[in-house]
Amino acid sequence: MRIILAFLAVVTLGSFVRADDAAPPQSSREKFLKLIDRPRVPLNPEEKEMPAPAPGMVESHIAYSTEVNQRVPALVIKPADVKPGTRLPVVILLHGTGGKKENNLGLMKSLVAKGFMAVSPDGRYHGERTTQSGTKEYYAEIAKAFKDGQSHPWLYDTVFDVMRLIDYLETRPDVDPKRIGLMGFSKGGMETYLCSAADPRVAVSIPCIGVQTYRYGLENNQWKGRIGTVQGAADTAAKEAGVPIDSAFVKRFYDHVVPGIDTDFDGPAMLPLIAPRPLLVINGDSDDKTPLPGVLMAADAARAAYEKAGVPDHFVLKVQEKTGHKVNPDSTQQAIAWFEKWLMPK
Repeated sequence: MRIILAFLAVVTLGSFVRADDAAPPQSSREKFLKLIDRPRVPLNPEEKEMPAPAPGMVESHIAYSTEVNQRVPALVIKPADVKPGTRLPVVILLHGTGGKKENNLGLMKSLVAKGFMAVSPDGRYHGERTTQSGTKEYYAEIAKAFKDGQSHPWLYDTVFDVMRLIDYLETRPDVDPKRIGLMGFSKGGMETYLCSAADPRVAVSIPCIGVQTYRYGLENNQWKGRIGTVQGAADTAAKEAGVPIDSAFVKRFYDHVVPGIDTDFDGPAMLPLIAPRPLLVINGDSDDKTPLPGVLMAADAARAAYEKAGVPDHFVLKVQEKTGHKVNPDSTQQAIAWFEKWLMPK
């Protein structure tokens, strides 16, 4: 049985066995796994060969199921000259809000040129997984979640899909399941650290322009940049609730749509759970979506965990100077080198 499924089984069993008030408190990881868990369906993977993206590389389009009515499309690129029986290190790449799996093609090819397999899935209600242009359906689903709480299309559902992607990758004979890396941008950066904290099968993590503390934003009136990334959903939810978009509403919005994101699942709570696995955090010093003081608070919590684990060199924070919400070319190269350092040795 896979590690993560076994862990979930223990959490579920514990919720029935320890019903008394004296039960030990659950960790952020246990709480998160319990929150995002839902009935699984068979993966039923399909793979279709695509034209080569570059000389010496092969590309395929895959699709796999995660839960009822959820089929995830993804791109897979790997070196063409892989010997039979070779198991490759893998890097999963997650796009940001309004993006799609194809946005990562350039980075995928750079990683494959170094000897990795690269995989890029579409997030919920993005790319092939939306019937409308842009973010209309995505925002509509988030607004719906604010009302009924039946799903978590902002962040959490995609984290579940990524964990199921790892389930799929473990079945491939050309994948080394002990050498799986995860990297994401903005929305994908948040999904990266949440997934890495929850799933120990992620061996190396690089969350980009996503690490932060939501609580800091709420308490210091610096929430506008972050809520602006889902502004359409917030506007709809506030209008239907008949209230203005202020810090009180944003707190309520978080509690309904991404419960725990400013408490148990905030950056300072989740980043330490990645230790001792290698973690490179990339943020801009002028990013209004991830205010720098909050980034530093999350990084301090992570650094303490890595020092306690005796591996301080496994954690690096790169703050890009004079940079807003983007990843600079030198940071991308540092990210590739980070994966080479920790995933390529064999």
